[in-house]
Amino acid sequence: MKRILLLVIAVASLTSCGTPKRLTSTNIELHYLDDYILPSDLMVDGTKVGGLSGIDYYNDTYYLVCDHPGNPRIYKSEIILKQNLIDTVIISEVIKLNRSSGFLKANTLDLESVRIDSDPNQIILTSEGSISKNQKPSIFYVNAEGKYIKNFELPDYFATTGVQKPRNNGVFEGLTTDFKNEGFWVGMELPLTKDGSKPKLYPTKSPIRITHYNKESGKADEQFVISLENISKIPWKYFAVNGLTELIQYAPKKFLVLERAYSAGHGSYGNTVRIFNVNSENATNTLDFQNLRKERYNKANKELVFDFKSVKKRLTDGIIDNVEGMTFGPDLPNGNKTLILVSDNNFNTLGKQLNQVILMEVIIK
Repeated sequence: MKRILLLVIAVASLTSCGTPKRLTSTNIELHYLDDYILPSDLMVDGTKVGGLSGIDYYNDTYYLVCDHPGNPRIYKSEIILKQNLIDTVIISEVIKLNRSSGFLKANTLDLESVRIDSDPNQIILTSEGSISKNQKPSIFYVNAEGKYIKNFELPDYFATTGVQKPRNNGVFEGLTTDFKNEGFWVGMELPLTKDGSKPKLYPTKSPIRITHYNKESGKADEQFVISLENISKIPWKYFAVNGLTELIQYAPKKFLVLERAYSAGHGSYGNTVRIFNVNSENATNTLDFQNLRKERYNKANKELVFDFKSVKKRLTDGIIDNVEGMTFGPDLPNGNKTLILVSDNNFNTLGKQLNQVILMEVIIK
């Protein structure tokens, strides 16, 4: 018993060192304002609202992507703000993907992120596929009716075959339009199998690739690496994970990156959610590196901006949920930008979880 206690103390001391203490960035600040919970039994056009893994804002409309592989879909909605609070959320329409033939039928669609490219008829989606079933991840366009337009060509190390490949449930979680509107940055949730280990309770080398895809060529043309934080809570059951779930580019070479850690055995309180400021200015372009373990490179600079633990008591039921989506929204009355986040409730298959919408204020200095 004494050895077990010493081990727990040692692990706790290691995990407490995993995240920088500093909660402010040199050029950006985030402040929590409000959260709003959608009913767990909400039905829209014959579908149950849940599994909300990505969100984007375009022309006063929010686009929410659902990650249900059997019925992948996009919800159009309004999020009505009054002053610094969320007044209501209205889900108004469902865009169901047309899977009758071609690319959408042939691929497993575990949708994780959504962005609108220039107009609502150009919707970009990421899918994790199903690596364990040899179903590749993908990045592709659909139109406003859910019909396939085109997909992007992926580097070989993102394929499901070969020595280097993605981890199951650890592929394309984050997606952001670039600052020049020339393409998109796509972030991995977990490291590729040969690049490094998954995060653990103790510090590890867990590098993930963030890759730029050019809209015109349809190919990857740039990439940088960041390291994931270690697991922050001791899992009292077997499972624990930490990974990137979303990113937004807000200035040249600068990104907000959302990381969500989960440790089983804590009921509804197993998540740790943090937002980091990432600067890739001095990062190495790793696009042609097949195995990061065998290469020398500079990672992007990363600093903690916001930890949801600091506002836990202000959240509904004190629950920091499985936050996976993030977008800039409309300006506040004071002129500052809003940041809207959404959680994936996994359709409550893993216990009590929330369809949670979070409102934050962004101050860019």
